[in-house]
Amino acid sequence: ETVAAEVRKQIAGQYGGSPQLLKNLNVGANAASNAVSKPPRRKPVLPLADNDAHVRDCVRSYTEDWAIVNRKYHKLGTGFNPNTLDKQKERQKGLPKQVFESDEMPDSSSYQDDQDDLKRRSMSIDDTPRGSWACSIFDLKNSQPDALLPHLLDRAPNEEIDRHNEDQRKANRHRELFALHPALDEEEPIERHCVPEVPKEHFGQRLLVKCLSLKFEIEIEPIFASLALYDVKEKKKISENFFFDLNSEQTKAMLKPHIQSAAISTLARSAIFSITYPSQDVFLVIRLEKVLQQGDIGECAEPYMVFKESDAAKNKEKLEKLRSQSDQFCQRLGRYRMPFAWTAIHLMNIVNSAGSLERDTELEMGLPERKGSWSERRNSSIVGRRTLERTTSGDESCNLTSFRPATLTVTNFFKQEGDRLSDEDLYKFLADMRRPTSVLRRLRPITAQLKIDISPAPENPHYCLTPELLQVKPYPDSRVRPTKEILEFPAKDVYVPNTTYRNLLYVNPQSLNFANRQGSARNITVKVQFMNGEDPSNAMPVIFGKSSCAEFSKEAYTSVVYHNRSPDFHDEVKIKLPASLTDHHHILFTFYHVSCQQKQNTPLETPVGYTWIPMLQNGRVRTGNFCLPVSLEKPPQSYSVLSPDVPLPGMKWVDNHRGVFNVEVISASTIHTQDQYLDKFFALVHALDEHMFPVRIGDMRIMENNLEAELKSSIAALNSSQLEPVVHFLHLLLDKLVLLVVRPPVIAGQIVNLGQASFEVMASVVNRLHKYLDSSQDQHGRNSLLSSYIHYVFRLPNMDPNSPSPGPGGLGGSVHYATMARSAVRPASLNLNRSRSLSNSNPDISGTPTSPDDEVRSIIGSKAMERSGNRMSSHTESASFLQTLTGRLPTKKLFHEELALQWVVSSGSVREGALQQAWFFFELMVKSIIHHLYFTDRLESPRKNRFPERFMDDITALVSTIAGDIVSRFQKDLELVERLNMSLAFFLNDLLSVMDRGFVFSLIKTYWKQVSTKLYALQNPTLESLRLDFLRIVCSHEHYVTLNLPCSLLTPPASPSPSVSSATSQSSGFSTHVQDQKIANMFELSVPFREQHYLAGLVLTELAVILDPEAEGMFGLHKKVISVVHNLLSSHDSDPRYADPEVKARVAMLYLPLIGIIMETLPQLHDFTELHNQWGRTGGTGGEEQESEGLINQTVAMAIAGTSVPQMSRPSSFLLNPQATRQHGTFSAESSRSLLICLLWVLKNADEMVLQKWFTDLSVSQLNRLLDMLYLCVSCFEYKGKKAFERMNSLTFKKSKDMKAKLEEAILGSIGARQEMVRRSRGQLGTIYINSLCAHIERSPSGSAFGSQENLRWRKDMTHWRQNSEKMDKTRAELEHEALIDGNLATEANLIILDTLEIIVQTVSVTESKESVLGGVLKVLLHSMACNQSALYLQHCFATQRALVSKFPELLFEEETEQCADLCLRLLRNCSSSIGTIRSHASASLYLLMRQNFEIGNNFARVKMQVTMSLSSLVGTSQNFNEEFLRRSLKTILTYAEEDLELRETTFPDQVQDLVFNLHMILSDTVKMKEHQEDPEMLIDLMYRIAKGYQTSPDLRLTWLQNMAGKHSERNNHAEAAQCLVHSAALVAEYLSMLEDRKYLPVGCVTFQNISSNVLEESAVSDDVVSPDEEGICSGKYFTEAGLVGLLEQAAASFSMAGMYEAVNEVYKVLIPIHEANRDAKKLATIHGKLQEAFGKIVHQDGKRMFGTYFRVGFYGSKFGDLDEQEFVYKEPAITKLAEISHRLEGFYGERFGEDQVEVIKDSNPVDKCKLDPNKAFIQITYVEPYFDTYEMKDRITYFDKNYNLRRFVYCTPFTLDGRAHGDLHEQYKRKTILTTSHAFPYIKTRINIIHKEEIISMPIEVAIEDMQKKTQELAFATHQDPADAKMLQMVLQGSVGTTVNQGPLEVAQVFLSEIPSDPKLYRHHNKLRLCFKDFTKRCEDALRKNKSLIGPDQKEYQRELERNYHRLKEALQPLINRKIPQLYKPVLQVNSHRDSFSRMSLRKLDL
Repeated sequence: ETVAAEVRKQIAGQYGGSPQLLKNLNVGANAASNAVSKPPRRKPVLPLADNDAHVRDCVRSYTEDWAIVNRKYHKLGTGFNPNTLDKQKERQKGLPKQVFESDEMPDSSSYQDDQDDLKRRSMSIDDTPRGSWACSIFDLKNSQPDALLPHLLDRAPNEEIDRHNEDQRKANRHRELFALHPALDEEEPIERHCVPEVPKEHFGQRLLVKCLSLKFEIEIEPIFASLALYDVKEKKKISENFFFDLNSEQTKAMLKPHIQSAAISTLARSAIFSITYPSQDVFLVIRLEKVLQQGDIGECAEPYMVFKESDAAKNKEKLEKLRSQSDQFCQRLGRYRMPFAWTAIHLMNIVNSAGSLERDTELEMGLPERKGSWSERRNSSIVGRRTLERTTSGDESCNLTSFRPATLTVTNFFKQEGDRLSDEDLYKFLADMRRPTSVLRRLRPITAQLKIDISPAPENPHYCLTPELLQVKPYPDSRVRPTKEILEFPAKDVYVPNTTYRNLLYVNPQSLNFANRQGSARNITVKVQFMNGEDPSNAMPVIFGKSSCAEFSKEAYTSVVYHNRSPDFHDEVKIKLPASLTDHHHILFTFYHVSCQQKQNTPLETPVGYTWIPMLQNGRVRTGNFCLPVSLEKPPQSYSVLSPDVPLPGMKWVDNHRGVFNVEVISASTIHTQDQYLDKFFALVHALDEHMFPVRIGDMRIMENNLEAELKSSIAALNSSQLEPVVHFLHLLLDKLVLLVVRPPVIAGQIVNLGQASFEVMASVVNRLHKYLDSSQDQHGRNSLLSSYIHYVFRLPNMDPNSPSPGPGGLGGSVHYATMARSAVRPASLNLNRSRSLSNSNPDISGTPTSPDDEVRSIIGSKAMERSGNRMSSHTESASFLQTLTGRLPTKKLFHEELALQWVVSSGSVREGALQQAWFFFELMVKSIIHHLYFTDRLESPRKNRFPERFMDDITALVSTIAGDIVSRFQKDLELVERLNMSLAFFLNDLLSVMDRGFVFSLIKTYWKQVSTKLYALQNPTLESLRLDFLRIVCSHEHYVTLNLPCSLLTPPASPSPSVSSATSQSSGFSTHVQDQKIANMFELSVPFREQHYLAGLVLTELAVILDPEAEGMFGLHKKVISVVHNLLSSHDSDPRYADPEVKARVAMLYLPLIGIIMETLPQLHDFTELHNQWGRTGGTGGEEQESEGLINQTVAMAIAGTSVPQMSRPSSFLLNPQATRQHGTFSAESSRSLLICLLWVLKNADEMVLQKWFTDLSVSQLNRLLDMLYLCVSCFEYKGKKAFERMNSLTFKKSKDMKAKLEEAILGSIGARQEMVRRSRGQLGTIYINSLCAHIERSPSGSAFGSQENLRWRKDMTHWRQNSEKMDKTRAELEHEALIDGNLATEANLIILDTLEIIVQTVSVTESKESVLGGVLKVLLHSMACNQSALYLQHCFATQRALVSKFPELLFEEETEQCADLCLRLLRNCSSSIGTIRSHASASLYLLMRQNFEIGNNFARVKMQVTMSLSSLVGTSQNFNEEFLRRSLKTILTYAEEDLELRETTFPDQVQDLVFNLHMILSDTVKMKEHQEDPEMLIDLMYRIAKGYQTSPDLRLTWLQNMAGKHSERNNHAEAAQCLVHSAALVAEYLSMLEDRKYLPVGCVTFQNISSNVLEESAVSDDVVSPDEEGICSGKYFTEAGLVGLLEQAAASFSMAGMYEAVNEVYKVLIPIHEANRDAKKLATIHGKLQEAFGKIVHQDGKRMFGTYFRVGFYGSKFGDLDEQEFVYKEPAITKLAEISHRLEGFYGERFGEDQVEVIKDSNPVDKCKLDPNKAFIQITYVEPYFDTYEMKDRITYFDKNYNLRRFVYCTPFTLDGRAHGDLHEQYKRKTILTTSHAFPYIKTRINIIHKEEIISMPIEVAIEDMQKKTQELAFATHQDPADAKMLQMVLQGSVGTTVNQGPLEVAQVFLSEIPSDPKLYRHHNKLRLCFKDFTKRCEDALRKNKSLIGPDQKEYQRELERNYHRLKEALQPLINRKIPQLYKPVLQVNSHRDSFSRMSLRKLDL
């Protein structure tokens, strides 16, 4: 069996569109004969190929094997870089998860646990300054240390430590750096040619329709149905008919006599429709027919409308009668049909609504709603409808591939009107159905139920038949009911080349007019037959059956319209055309009258006319619309060759031979071109082949002598042919043109050279396709039809026209070279694993190269033919096969040589045409070359002798002229030039695989020279950009590395490249002794480097040129050039051939100069460190408040180190010459990141020895620059953290950051318009802000990418960008994966940096010079510790840091003190890490640091102090800080100290212990602060407590006092801020007085007493105070005289802002002596100015100053933790109402514990805790007033006095003995509570604890006395007020003498004074009250008198009323006032008791 036969076994058509569909029956017999199968014997027979060469060629074209070229290693080129493809994910599998502390943190630790925890650990706030020492130590002793590092304390030599560290570092490293780096954000890489689509059968969107059931109200006869699609807008039927019937078996039995057995193919009930142009105008029309019967349609339909299924029993007899009638008609007329009913479904409604659950469809059937006209039930049985809401969305919503399947139930059919059967009528109806008020609504429907399923068709449906009824695989069983594919008649042209044999004809009778025919002809049917002769027996069985009948029949009848002489028809007759037609084939129409009634001797059918259509006319098939005359009698002999239009003699015609019968004939054929020009061309070519003359074409006869002219003109005329047929027959057409070039025909003995003509027409065909089908182009502007032709179909024709076809099975005249893979699958899966590979190449770099040509092995696979899956059969060549290739005629030419020649010599429009589509000719040439080499067996021969000189010259000339075109035209036709440039580059890339490399390099050089010359003259970024594209494509060759000769090892092979003279390449390879070569040469783009590594040299030179800051206008190209390098490296990185580290090091050698180039660009790189302080702030959103993780800001570090604040924000060495910094814009972040990853790759893979040697040669400034770069790398690759990924994900614009870069590039003109368009058509830019873009374009520079016409084009297309902004939301898993990759990248990048630092340190140690570099090394190390790092990296980092400190201890403790501070902070930060390994390493480092510091000077005060300061800044700034972990580290450090034998005898262990305990204490407090971030009072309390804890370290206490001052100022508590500053000043004064004894300085705190009584707590008297001269103590800038002055001035300013001007004076009293001593008159003048201002304000604001309102606040409930049962006095801003503070506190704690958990106690009574709900938090708030004893009042005169230095407050609570608050006068008691606070207000905090409480209880009479005294005072005040205030006076008077006043003075007197008390103890009170009343009446009188003087005449009456009241009152009081108690006036009691003895007695009495 032949290969083809083998293949055909597998062919039966399958889905995905196969090149062929054949019956797979009986293939064995003669498989090559595939085109037609003749029924009943289903054996495929040959289409009579001999008599029709064209058919033979077509069939061969569809069945022949393809020749596909595959480069074995092609997938390893950069175009297929796995880092850019989805393969990235695969390569990242199995990455270890790096542990990052930032990810480990819980989102918010559960608050309550922490609280309880705290509660357990800390005493009440005021207990001891911070839990007692004992307790703290106990806590620490009991905690667990982390694991200790083994051998940490051993003394090992440095070399050994280094070696150990290195081994650890190098173990388990990730091999491929780029697999971790996210792919560059670019469009399709320019160098990737996508494998073109496999040519296959065209399908639109496919829809599966299943017909489930059809039921009428009555079942009396069979009903037949058909489905078809119609497009209303195009007025076109867009599919063939699908016939089905759903009749039951017994109903079918009624037709027994007329139907032979039904073929299974006619029983299909489901169909697959294809819609290429889905739109809102597509309807699915369902037509029903029934057996013909007597009566018109209306009568026949009546029963269906009248009877109801429910009434079946009632109408039994009538139904029986109907049934028997039907039975009769079926018996007699079963062969004929009549129209019955129809309906239509608006397809898009179903599809659109099926997409959403809520049915949006009212399937626009205009039927009365009451009938429930259309209930469509979905599988989900939801029948939601929004009536009459049209879906008017445009075409883009018409997507049929992905809607939810719907089940429709159609409940109404329209009766078919006999006179409205034409298509015209149907379109009217359909258009009408879409209107809301449809005429159809008014018709009476036929009720029925038709159920249909509509769903998207599956990929590979089973049991499927093609329109030709061939089975499509998979077809497991031929007995199963099939699904039919329905042929589409696309609404518009479809441009797809034919790949399958199809030859069908559709005949549609449309109308007949027999009105003028005499005689009876009413029930007319037309019989259609396809004849191949004139005898009736010549009717061919090629008419497809409809439903439930035979598969093919010889005739078809149209349906009958009852009693209509001029019927319309809607029938479609489908015919299978024979492969080759002759003049005898014709369609015959016979018209019959059918008699429906059974009459005596009337025949059933009477012929009433005949007509016909001959099939061929001038050799072409006749199709189209015909209007035929009808003959009344049988046509005569040999009528079939003539047309019925010809008046045959003696024939009778209906209506005088006028056309009365309209019929349409449509062909669906892949054999008949239906285009005269193509037909003529093919006919002439076949004539040549067959050597048959003369040729008859149409009506011409062409003789041999004018054949040449005709042939040439027919070739030229191809330009006039229509595009659609040209595309359909594209493969055949191009094959023939190639054939004419390769094998010039011999005409009349002469060889006629048609090369030029063919070349021209090829160029024009290719351009036409390109122009009209521009939607089907890839990014390189290659038309997909053409590229798939070249890739799959094109092959060199067999050279010998007469050779017998090789191999058995007669494959026709074209050689089948080996077996070429032809597959119909998506190209990605052309897996050729089973096909015989013709290659054995494995260029292993380190070994000697194998045969020079390995890589070009074209793998030529075998044939494959299913519509899915891969079938590759392998085939072994037989010897004879290759022999046939060798005997060739002398005339044969080689296609590629001829092509090159024609191209070089072409000129004018032909050359222009070829240039436009250069890619096509280049690719043809390459494929031709490879085939030629393969078939002549030259793939093994050396490249030098493969091609003739001539050809090489042509190629050189071609490349040179094209390069010239590029250079000269790039400003005019940028789009063309871009395409040309890419095509040329791909061509050279391909040539590298087949031609001599030196030759190709010389071609590249030609191009380079021309471009460079032009660039030199005119710096144009566009041209540079073109050159970059060119370079990138050339370098994407899979053997790029080998081409660069990376390793001429010890025995270099002979140089394969003439571009490098052999001599140099012999010597310059890396000899194994690197020393022999100048190291510098390897790191610079030196001449030897560029000669040796030609392509790499070009790439790096380009990079250097474009990144050069001086380069004019190249800025837009940065990203582009960087991505070239990035791509190359990442491709080497993943290349399995270079996986071995030694090999990789060789590859890295090619890129050593990269390090230098990137160092040059350092000033322009994006500054990642700036962002650094807010990592985690991606894209500037979210997380603003999150301060960075333990990133210390520079100022803090300096402060810790005790130096002043730094001037530069950036580390000083970051830029060597800051002034040259950023004048040339910086690179984008993306470009910088790419550059740096390239740098890291080189550092990772290069040979360490080589690097070290180079570092030795570098100067210090260069090394510093390298370190700066590493510093930048650390920031650049910092891990962002999972949370950042989640945040980024929520951002809508992933790419907005690159948007700007892209725009700039576009506008700077570096990306040409073409690419821009391509990129846009893919929508890859997302949505761009269009307006800004256009604005830019308008002013784009003239030479830019956009010429004027581009401008418009660009805007017009803008809209594309909108739709596809990518779907952003990633799943959880994807986010996890991204974070995993990022973590691994960060780890690997930092490890590479660490490796490099180690190499630098090695260099320094070895050369013993350049120590100055070490500071830089340390800086990079510290910076990396400060970033977010993984545990893995940190342990290596700490190991390196320990080694560094042990090698160079002085470095840290003497030179880089700032770094030392920084290091302490970093180590502490990591000691508090949540990850164990990090902690153990950090504590080890910290311990060693102390130890080394101790060893240098026997104490480690510096480290001690810096660690303490670090701790406080750490805890003060870091958000999520967990003291638990730090406690463990402290314990670990203690443990080391205990185990450290060497130092056991020294003071070291004790010092360590002290430090650790101290740290631990600070820790416990600072941690608390964290919790109270939100609670200002609590926060200040804690800061206060911490500051207290630092009594012994003045520096820190000062820091905290200032922190507090800052916090107060923020909240406008200026008085408190001032107090903090006064305290600070006092603290400084204490220490200054210890340091220097100067008379004028304040003597410590005492001096400040006048300002505040609280200051004394700053005195430094405790024994543990450090003497200020110890190193590192009091070294801050404030501990100087100037510092003191500064603090005091700030304090004065704050007091002034607080309005406390008296205090300002006191502050200045301290300052003035200092300034006087310094004779500073200027300062003194200022001070006195300020004093004058202050005193002035005291005078002005008298009575207007408000200082504060005080409240007592008590907290009750365990929820409050520390606060529980604490009472405070709160100082609130002046005029705060009780409601305000109560609202604030309730709100605050409500938020904290939950609204329902907090209650405010409304009264002021003492709280009994037992009665409160233990689960709630209670707050009691009471307004209090300052309280002064009488003696104090002497000193507190002014308002200021009464509001400053307050320690006692009072509030009163009324009560009665029985528990009510208020009662009658005689039972109303009052409790006065006096509170004393621990400090005086204002203090350094706004709430102060209450330390003492006393209560005074007043008895009812005492209450009365107080009230009367108060009233009297008010009266006196109102009377003497100056200026007088009448209103106020009257108000007070009214309250005093008004009669109505309840419990007024009179009532008081009556209750208490009416009788003398029985208890002698009360006598005094009685008397006192009496005196009060006396005073009161007097005051009333004064007031009245005053009032009288104030009132006007209008108030006279009022005054009189008041006086009357007064007299009344006076009279009533008189007797009560005048009665004295006699006992009082005898000295019975000694009256020397205490002031308040009475109150005490009364208290005692009450207690009883």
